[in-house]
Amino acid sequence: MIKGKKVLAIIPARGGSKRLPRKNVLPLQGKPLIAWSIEAGLNSHYVDRVVVSTDCHEIAEISKQFGADVPFMRPADIAGDSATTNSVILHMINSLSSTELFDIVVVLQPTSPLRTSKDIDDALDMLETKQGDGVVSVCECEHSPLWSNIIPDDDNMGSFIREDIKGKRSQDLPTYYRLNGAVYAFTTDALIANQGISYSNSVFSIKMPALRSVDIDNELDFKLAAVILNS
Repeated sequence: MIKGKKVLAIIPARGGSKRLPRKNVLPLQGKPLIAWSIEAGLNSHYVDRVVVSTDCHEIAEISKQFGADVPFMRPADIAGDSATTNSVILHMINSLSSTELFDIVVVLQPTSPLRTSKDIDDALDMLETKQGDGVVSVCECEHSPLWSNIIPDDDNMGSFIREDIKGKRSQDLPTYYRLNGAVYAFTTDALIANQGISYSNSVFSIKMPALRSVDIDNELDFKLAAVILNS
């Protein structure tokens, strides 16, 4: 609870994963991947309840072992490849509303194991300070997107670099940030009104270092997270 407001942490963890099968339960430094997010939520000073939304019984059992609640199994209509995070969030809010009301919802992707409980608390502190609709974690881009472009069919690079940045050093370019997927903290009212996570002038960014921003999508990401945790 933060300033009298109840906080729910939702961890969306679908069973199917094509790029890295069973990734949410794969062992990372001795713990299943999802356990890192569960423990970060449980160790937060503000989170009142940590719930996992999943369609996988193995994920559900492991989540319970590490202290999360799995109030129900995710229904089939939001369990497939086309299911969105927003549909999962709204389903959880609506399903719990008859028994327990929460003022703030924090979404913790299980693929962000390096995010800490302090990162969660910092986002919630910012949400209270800004009095906005939400706070979303970001990190600095590893490479400037200004050095990126599409390649035409004949592979020529004639227009690859924009004229206004030709000859500039990377340190002379503006700093860009990207979503890192680690923390989404929103008021429940905003989530309901906007039908999920949304971006507006009332939503603010909180910066995280690249070392805690690894988002596991494939085997290389998994190995990188293990190296960082072991360093």
